[in-house]
Amino acid sequence: MINSTLDRRQALKMAGLTAGAALLKLPAAAKAAPLSAAPGFRYSLNMSTISGQKLGFIKELEVASKAGFRSVEIWIDTFQRYLKEGGSVVTAKKVIDDLGLEVENAIGFAKWIVDDEAVRKAGLDQLKNEMELLAKIGCKRVAAPPFGANSSSASSIDLRVVTERYLTILEMGEQTGVLPILEMWGSSKNLRKISDVLYVVTESGHKNARVLLDSFHIFKGGSSFDSVPFVGTPAIEIFHINDYPEGISPEKIAEPDRIYPGDGIAPLRTLLQSIHHPDKPVILSLELFNPHYYQQDALLVAKTGLAKMKALTKP
Repeated sequence: MINSTLDRRQALKMAGLTAGAALLKLPAAAKAAPLSAAPGFRYSLNMSTISGQKLGFIKELEVASKAGFRSVEIWIDTFQRYLKEGGSVVTAKKVIDDLGLEVENAIGFAKWIVDDEAVRKAGLDQLKNEMELLAKIGCKRVAAPPFGANSSSASSIDLRVVTERYLTILEMGEQTGVLPILEMWGSSKNLRKISDVLYVVTESGHKNARVLLDSFHIFKGGSSFDSVPFVGTPAIEIFHINDYPEGISPEKIAEPDRIYPGDGIAPLRTLLQSIHHPDKPVILSLELFNPHYYQQDALLVAKTGLAKMKALTKP
C-alpha cells in the first residue's frame, strides 16, 4: 500500500525534482564562501533558552527584542497558555509587530508520525489546528519532530512510511501557509541521524521539504558533522545552535548539558562554514535547556547568547 500511495504522488515528486536534486549535492565546505564574504546568517532566540524563568509569552518576546534579536522561535504550549489566560491572537500579533520580531518557527509536539492510527489522526488534527493558529500571528514554520516515536522502547518506523506521513503534513502546510520542518532528534528511535531526515526529504520530492538540524542532536545521535553539507542549502533554513562540554559521551549527554555556542567542543566554526550561504541566510536559533542559565536574569542570558553567536560567525 505504501508503494501505491507513493506512486500516486509522482506528480508532486516531479514538481519538487529540482529541490530534491539540489539536496543531493556533494559537500561544499571546501568551496563555501568565507564567513567574511557576507553575513549569511540571521540570529534567532528559541524561547527554550529562557523558559526556565517562567516569563510568559509576551514577556519572552519583549526580552528577545530588547536583547537585540529580530527573529524568534516560540513554543506552542506557551502561546496557548497565554490565550487561555485571557490573551488574544490580535494582541499577540500587534506585540510581535511592534517589537519588530519575525516568528520564524514554532515548537510543538503533535504525534503525526506514530503507528497507532487513532493517535496519529488526533495528532494530525492537533497539528492542523496549531498551524491555523500560528498563521494568524505570521509564524512561517512549525517543527515536526518524531514525538511519540522517540522512546527507547518505540518500534522503528520504515523511512518510506515516515516519508508518506511527512507528505501528509506538507500538504497541510500548503493549505495553512505554515511549513512543517522535519526535525532530527538524536535521542529518538526514529529520525535520529542526518541520513534519516535526508532520506525522507529527498524521497518526498516535495518542493517545501525542509530539515531542522541541531548541533546537540548531531552529536547525541552519532552523526558526523561532515555529513551536514550533504543536506544542502535548499533544505536548511533554520539551524538550532548550541554547544556541549568535553568529557560526556553521546550516550550520556542530556538536554541540560547544552551550553552557549563557542563554550564547548562542538566543531561549530566548520559547521557554520558548511551551511553559510550569503544569498540565502540561514537562521541560527539558540536553543538551550540549561538549568544554570535559568537561574540568571533572562535578558542577560539572551544578550550573552546573541553575543556568542555573533562571535562565532565573525571572520
